[in-house]
Amino acid sequence: MNPVQAGAHTILAIEDDQVLGSYVHEQLGRCGFQVTWCQNGREGLALAERNQFDVVLMDILLPGMNGLDVLYALRRSSATPVILMSALGAEADRISGFRRGADDYLPKPFSMAELQVRVEAILRRVAMERLRTQPREEVAQQGELHFCERSADVSVNGQPAGLTPSEYRLLDTLHRQREEVLSKPFLYQHVLQRGYSQHDRSLDMHVSQIRRKLKALGYQRQQLRTVWGKGYLFGGGEA
Repeated sequence: MNPVQAGAHTILAIEDDQVLGSYVHEQLGRCGFQVTWCQNGREGLALAERNQFDVVLMDILLPGMNGLDVLYALRRSSATPVILMSALGAEADRISGFRRGADDYLPKPFSMAELQVRVEAILRRVAMERLRTQPREEVAQQGELHFCERSADVSVNGQPAGLTPSEYRLLDTLHRQREEVLSKPFLYQHVLQRGYSQHDRSLDMHVSQIRRKLKALGYQRQQLRTVWGKGYLFGGGEA
């Protein structure tokens, strides 16, 4: 066991690869995190449900229960940030992860420096949210979009959209700047709190999920639009 600072952030790592799991456990421990490591999906879900972790790192291909099913089950009762780690690089796998509530996706192989940056970025976002002393509670008219920071979700006529924390931050940022085009680099930095890479599809996946969830609510007064070559905007007119 590595020495851990008092009050250190807690991380649950669910990874069945003995070498990688041991390395992640050791290196994140040296960075000051308190890491719990398990190698079975079903065991990981039980740990996540019984304990309060700040971040969950999880492989997709796991014995006992695959990572996507663990994530789906976890999202029924917890909003704990989840970073998926997987050698699966197909777009369909990334979409499945974000659709089931993942906050980030880290393809294997990855460097420990990148993993640490991703974890720290999520922790900063959570800390910022907790520091907000006056949650925004807009009074919405019939059929309008209602933002609730306490639940980190939006609703229409009382029906929640079921946004993930990352999706809510993105939509909230765009909604606060209605009819203004926000660039991808700005959104990566402001919402995901990391630099923009043209090969990183995380933002696009979040946009796709927001559109799908707003459509499921029947909300059409404003739309999350793509302005090709510039970025995204949230508004009622044509981009």
